[in-house]
Amino acid sequence: MDFGLLGPVEARAGGRLVDLGHTRQRAVLAALLLDDGRAVTVDRLVDRVWGERPPLRARETLYGYVSKLRGLLPIERHPAGYRLEAATDLHRFRELVRQARTSPPEEAAPLYDQALRLWRGDALAGLDSPWFDATREALHAERRTVELDRNDVALALGHHSALLPELQAQAQEHPLDERLAGQLITALHRAGRTSEALRHYDALRRELADQLGADPGAALKDLHLKLLGPEPAVPRQLPAPQRFFTGRTEELHDLAEPGGTVVITAIGGAGGIGKTALALHWAHLHADDFPDGQLYVNLRGFDPTSDPVPPGNALRAFLEALGVGDPPADLDAQAALYRSLVADKRMLVVLDNARDTAQVTPLLPGGPRCAVLVTSRQQLVGLVSANGAKSVSLNVLDPREARALLTARLGWRRITAEPEVVDALLELCGGLPLALSIVAARALTQPDLPLAALAEELAEQRLDALDDLSSSLRTVFACSLRVLSPDSRALFGLLGLTTAADLSLRSIAALAGLTPPRTRTLLRELEFAHLVQQHVVGRYRMHDLVRLYAAEVAPDDPAALRRFVGYFAATAHAGDRLIEPHRPPVDPPGGEAVPLPDVTAAMDWFDREYESLLAAHRQATAREWHELVWHMAWALTNYHLRRGHAAEDLAVWRAALTAAEALGDKDKQVAAHKFVGMALVDVGGYDQGNHHLRQALDLVTDDYGKAAAHRAVAWALEHQGDLEGALEHANAQLVLFRALDIPVRIAEALNDVGYRAARLGDYEQAERHCREALALNRELGHRDGEAATSDSLGYIAHRHGRAADALEHYHHALAVYRELDNSYEQASVLRHLGDVQAELGDTDAARSSWRQALTLFEAQGRVKDAEEVRGLL
Repeated sequence: MDFGLLGPVEARAGGRLVDLGHTRQRAVLAALLLDDGRAVTVDRLVDRVWGERPPLRARETLYGYVSKLRGLLPIERHPAGYRLEAATDLHRFRELVRQARTSPPEEAAPLYDQALRLWRGDALAGLDSPWFDATREALHAERRTVELDRNDVALALGHHSALLPELQAQAQEHPLDERLAGQLITALHRAGRTSEALRHYDALRRELADQLGADPGAALKDLHLKLLGPEPAVPRQLPAPQRFFTGRTEELHDLAEPGGTVVITAIGGAGGIGKTALALHWAHLHADDFPDGQLYVNLRGFDPTSDPVPPGNALRAFLEALGVGDPPADLDAQAALYRSLVADKRMLVVLDNARDTAQVTPLLPGGPRCAVLVTSRQQLVGLVSANGAKSVSLNVLDPREARALLTARLGWRRITAEPEVVDALLELCGGLPLALSIVAARALTQPDLPLAALAEELAEQRLDALDDLSSSLRTVFACSLRVLSPDSRALFGLLGLTTAADLSLRSIAALAGLTPPRTRTLLRELEFAHLVQQHVVGRYRMHDLVRLYAAEVAPDDPAALRRFVGYFAATAHAGDRLIEPHRPPVDPPGGEAVPLPDVTAAMDWFDREYESLLAAHRQATAREWHELVWHMAWALTNYHLRRGHAAEDLAVWRAALTAAEALGDKDKQVAAHKFVGMALVDVGGYDQGNHHLRQALDLVTDDYGKAAAHRAVAWALEHQGDLEGALEHANAQLVLFRALDIPVRIAEALNDVGYRAARLGDYEQAERHCREALALNRELGHRDGEAATSDSLGYIAHRHGRAADALEHYHHALAVYRELDNSYEQASVLRHLGDVQAELGDTDAARSSWRQALTLFEAQGRVKDAEEVRGLL
């Protein structure tokens, strides 16, 4: 009788199947057969058949199974249990394998095949218990080893082509089996498919690392090296470093990891900023750290004369440098072979002038010991997010580094011969290394040309002067712009219409006629191309040379510029209404204003946008947009007063006076003459200031305007020391405002009269007027007027000899002015407060007050006041 275990358990007599009963009964038979004629105890049989959950009368049930089997089979009863000695297909399988392993390959092959054909499926199929599961798994592992032995014999006999389909199927079923992988790699190589073999090795290497955190074993590594062929020459592809490389100490430090391992690094920056120079300088400094070689490719992502290098072309060149004579044509196959070749090497790869992340990704090695430097004008965000690259962005050289670069190129003698001219050249180049190199090249090729002549040409025609036969800033910027979306290119051109040093997101949105979110998206694209920089959250600026190019490509779009200026005019108007709500209203200038909730927000907005406001006003003046010119001057007046910007106030009101005269608007002319006159007096131009103030008085026709003009004249006369004249005009102002019954103006006029009376020594009248003014201001909630009146009362108390009262009034005035963010008046009150403190002998407090006042006076350009306080200190 023949017994089968390598599949469903069966018995055959004369070739016919014998009915062995149900599954448990067959399990008892299999448990006996697997012990090869040795006696098996009843308890062990019960454990093998049922495991940890035998039935209640397991022994009696087992006796019943054995009794039925003994009617068919020669099962012997033994003191130690039951035994069955019989031949099985497992015995025949093992004998054939033993013979095969001791035979030469040509004899072993049929023996292995005969042995493996004995398997009819899963061993012990249908039997279910922990013991049978473990035994089945062991038998399958035994079969697996035999299959691998058979594969080795087939490969030795040269049957690799016939074996390949089976090997590939087995590799899919057992992806981490290194012995099988070696057989498949060998078969592929012998079939002329070496690239595919190397790809399979690379895939297995990555799978082992991901699943087990291990590398391939020594045998598989040796096979891999054998397939690679003879060791190629170590590639040394780095171009020569820039001879005059200067500075970049911080960036060079940022390129190295703390442990000394350099990771993939994206070196970003605008065209001409020195990315390639930095990458090559670092690469040459650290070349010895990469003994297996350095690879370099110029990807020409922004080349004006050629298309970007396809990744496949770059990979082919890398593979040839690594000794691959016939690289595969498929990009994925190239990338896999490349990663395999450098997987265990310590190499440096420099990918210069990359267009985008997609161009770079196939060129990245997979080995942890490789380093990659990538330069690009784009911020390669995909490389940073997907590959964990470190981003090192370059800014322009600082003045010291820029001077060092120019000195290295031109020599110390020529630099020191014309120091002021060199300063001008450095400023005109703006720290851009390419611009400095072009200037140096022109100076070297024209040694008789004075640097002063070059500086003059650069000042007049900057971009033209920075063009030479080999480099052109226009071309560099144009190539950066070319890769952007049409909407971003259009926004770049619109930015060229403006002249402000930096711009807020909302002002750019107004310029473009877009929503802020859409504008931010387009600006982000310009940021990634390093054509704009978000140096403060929500504010953007350009390098001077980039701005010049933007101005050259700017469209003729007056409507866009008018939206831009209109935004500033409208928001400044809204802010001024918050700062001085009692001011006579004027018609708003149009345009969309940014919402400002309160005075603090308004002052913050003026502070942030001030330089842009002035630039927008200058552009409105140049375009003769008279209404906007006058409105912006009007809206800036109270901010200028609070910040002490007298010179700037004079400039905008002079332009506003011209605009008012062009409009033929007498009311606007009156206001312009008045504010021009006051600003002139504030900066010491008394004669001209008085002239304009008289013009305002002569032109005004309404009582309110006359009262306001009297107030301005009173203020000017006081500044010139004519206190009697100042008091006369202050009284005229008070009479007119009382007649008009405008409480807030009455309160201000009362204070004006009181202060001038105090200056003339009439303290009784002064205090009476100021007390009335203070009560009225408090009743009206006019905080600015309350602070001014407290300052006046402090002066009166001080002159009356009531120092304690003076301190109280000055401290109150100072607190309110700080609340109102009025730094101009804070300076004046601090000066007065220090005077009282000094008189009381509190010199430390006096010095503190005067020093604070001095800081503010100097910042506001109040030269005379600053000199006086320095003397006091």
